[in-house]
Amino acid sequence: MKTHLEDISSVKKKLSVEVEPGDVDKKLDAAYRRLGRQARIPGFRPGKIPRKILETRFGEQVMEDVSRDLIGESLPEAITELAVFPLGTPLIEKETIKTGEPFRYSATMEVRPRLEVKDYLNVAVEKEKVSVTEADVQKQLEQIREGNGKLTAVSGDRAAQTGDYVVLEYRGFVDGEPLEGIHSDNFLLKIGSNDFHPRFEESLVGLGKGREADIHVDFEENYYHSKLAGKGVDFKVKIHDIKEMVLPDLDDTFAKNLGAGFNDLSELKEKIRENLTDRENRRVEKELKQRLIETVCKEVECELPQTLVASEISYAVENIRQNFIRSGASLEKMGFSEEKMRDEFRPQAEKRVKELLVLGEIARAEGLEINEEDIEEGLKELSQSTGQDVAILRKYYEARDLMGSLKEKLLEEKTLNYLVEHANISEVDKVSDDDRGSEKENR
Repeated sequence: MKTHLEDISSVKKKLSVEVEPGDVDKKLDAAYRRLGRQARIPGFRPGKIPRKILETRFGEQVMEDVSRDLIGESLPEAITELAVFPLGTPLIEKETIKTGEPFRYSATMEVRPRLEVKDYLNVAVEKEKVSVTEADVQKQLEQIREGNGKLTAVSGDRAAQTGDYVVLEYRGFVDGEPLEGIHSDNFLLKIGSNDFHPRFEESLVGLGKGREADIHVDFEENYYHSKLAGKGVDFKVKIHDIKEMVLPDLDDTFAKNLGAGFNDLSELKEKIRENLTDRENRRVEKELKQRLIETVCKEVECELPQTLVASEISYAVENIRQNFIRSGASLEKMGFSEEKMRDEFRPQAEKRVKELLVLGEIARAEGLEINEEDIEEGLKELSQSTGQDVAILRKYYEARDLMGSLKEKLLEEKTLNYLVEHANISEVDKVSDDDRGSEKENR
């Protein structure tokens, strides 16, 4: 067997393979012998059919089968010999097999680029101080309170106001024509939540039970619902019911009634503070690692394998699809275009792939590996977050051949922890949510 590796780009290779004539003929002879024993042709006994007859009747299929077998046997050997490791399935281009001649084919594949990652140790990076205020605790307490409130129909003929929950019927039209999928007979909406559209919700204020109204909304180009984005839509609306949220008093009785073993309100607030602190620690640590890898990646230039980018995009789309399915919806019902979603996810997917490649190169350079102790610790953390037994989780990952993915995730985290341990970290005061959002947009 002869092989030749050609660099098409830093992430794409073309592997050419030539199989010796003798090996080709052996495969062809074996294929025809096997076929001769199995074929049934009138006028010939099994095993006594001349090869010329077999070639005439079955030659095309035999050539296809033999070429597939030769590629299946020789390609892994060639890949190992040249130490090239394809991402995804190679694209095969082959010549026609002929007796007494070599069989040639090529396999075009994407591979991981060779990266030069410099100055990834002692990186200067900022870390927020963890801070949980009384206002944070009170906000969380109010959310728990609202979650335990009861929706009650408003008394009399009071009109809807901001904060009310309205049960409404609506139909959407564009240029007088009904908009497919944009309708409901029994839709519950909190006015002021901006769950639908601010203009739509504002127009409901002042409407009483049984009232009908026409509402026009000009939806932004980037509106989340693809059937509404960029359109001027006329809605015909009817209010069926108006409800208000009646909240329980925030007292010791409220805390006891939550059924979590609290004796009074102060114990509930202390638990809230503890949970918020844990959550803040995780957030701060996660954002520190993200700033760190982003800083390192800025200094790295590389071409990205589109196989990995496409995989990341598919993973993100599938996550959203499954979330909708769990809630009884679907991408189609919610008006999401998968093609548009893939385009929107591409920049983030490319960023993610670059980070993974850089982390992989750092792990290789520093000799970082995942051992059995790391796996056990990773499964314990999963057990704590999912409530599943460690042994059950291990069996789940092993049965579905997911241990490789788990090891990759653990190595990613181990490498990030290594960078944090060797970083030059300076603590800064906690930033506001608005400033944090602006920071993420600028990344």
